[in-house]
Amino acid sequence: MSVKEKLDFKGLKCPMPALLAKRALERAAPGTCFEILCDDPLCGIDIPHMCRSENFAVLSLERRGETTRMVVQKP
Repeated sequence: MSVKEKLDFKGLKCPMPALLAKRALERAAPGTCFEILCDDPLCGIDIPHMCRSENFAVLSLERRGETTRMVVQKP
């Protein structure tokens, strides 16, 4: 899995991280992976929920302190 781009959404509050992630995934070529960094406590729920509803894959999700890191892919 190679990450194409890092999306740093630290400082943004819900729903902006999920909306911006959706926009990036929609514009990406199939198979593209993005690393997403967020510090909004709800992004660990909102972005995976958006991915399920839009048929994007969440490859990993981890929380370290205040930051959530996830890797998502457009199938």
